[in-house]
Amino acid sequence: MTSWIRWQDSLWPSPGDGDRPWSDRIENFLPYALLALGTVLSLLLSGRDPAVTLGLVGIAAVWLLLTFTLLPGRWAEHPVVAAVSFTGLVAVAAVLEGYDTIFLIFMITGFFDAMRLRPAPLALAGIFAVSALINTMPNGGPLRAFADQPALWTVITLVQTAAVGGGGLASAAMARQHAERKRVLDELAAAQEENAVLQRQLLSQAREAGVLDERQRLSQEIHDTLAQGFTGIITQLEAADEAKGDPAEWQRHVGSAMALARENLTAARRSVRALGPQPLATATLPDALDEVSRLWSGRTGVEVRFTTTGTARALHPEIEATLLRITQEALANVEKHAAATIVGLTLSYMADQVTVDVRDDGRGFEPGSVGTRPAGDGGFGVPGMRARVARLAGTLHLESEPGGGTAVSANLPALEARP
Repeated sequence: MTSWIRWQDSLWPSPGDGDRPWSDRIENFLPYALLALGTVLSLLLSGRDPAVTLGLVGIAAVWLLLTFTLLPGRWAEHPVVAAVSFTGLVAVAAVLEGYDTIFLIFMITGFFDAMRLRPAPLALAGIFAVSALINTMPNGGPLRAFADQPALWTVITLVQTAAVGGGGLASAAMARQHAERKRVLDELAAAQEENAVLQRQLLSQAREAGVLDERQRLSQEIHDTLAQGFTGIITQLEAADEAKGDPAEWQRHVGSAMALARENLTAARRSVRALGPQPLATATLPDALDEVSRLWSGRTGVEVRFTTTGTARALHPEIEATLLRITQEALANVEKHAAATIVGLTLSYMADQVTVDVRDDGRGFEPGSVGTRPAGDGGFGVPGMRARVARLAGTLHLESEPGGGTAVSANLPALEARP
């Protein structure tokens, strides 16, 4: 069994086969089982002297114990030890078979013991010897049988040797294929596990970097909106104070100050909302995107067609928050610059990727003309969106042309949320 596979592996090595504990147990048990079966049948059916039978069986059992069972594995595989063990086993088995033909059952053990012989041609010679003894011992032994009918017994022995060797070849080929498949699967599983660990480390680093980026972004947004707005309000109120003698001018400055205050309040609320993806607090990502697009459409009057493809599943919070932010920024850009009538929003779940696509039929632009940050925009623009997805090992694609609309596509790894 195991020695059979090991013998074939000496011809065509198969690294990575690993241990085969089940076949080891069979190999260790089989010689004793065959010897016991032959003994029982001989005692019951042959009418031979039980004392002689048990004596010969005892010698065979002791030889198995000394050279097969009790011998340490590293010694049992040594070529010289294996040759001595095989020779003694076959000699005892031949005596038993010559004493009682029923013991050819035990002689079968010789086939498996021959597989331990090295080099491979010696193993083939061992198989040939066992085959010759099994077939000729009931006919007076190999010398007499081959002398009487040399062609017949030579052909029989060669055919049996080829059959046993062929079975070994087929077994070894199957073992090699199984080992190769197992090696590939193990390597793939290890690579996937390593990739998952790296992705989680990347997400952790991205969260740390994102805290600083978010602070810088909010600081810039406060400067560009709230601080500038308050400055404008103060300027208008000071002008109104100077125009007390002109009611119309006073009213104009006060009205401008009130309008600026309302705009500042709107900007402040937008900044608060930007602190965290509140739509994801109580909803799944598809539901959150559907709600965001519905509210945006109701406010702007632009039709939004939202669809989800693939099997939706809970992703890492950082992945979902980034996709939501990208969508919000893309819709904000459509509102400010596109003059679109229809927006297509698609959330696509794939095996290892998740994508958000935002397409509009607006005026479009030359992609090379996009600045780093539009003045007074209050957001973080296309470069900011690229930075967000890059931190999570994703990609952002922007396609547009004058009069041909704009398409923004954000692709991120679909790293699932931990339970």
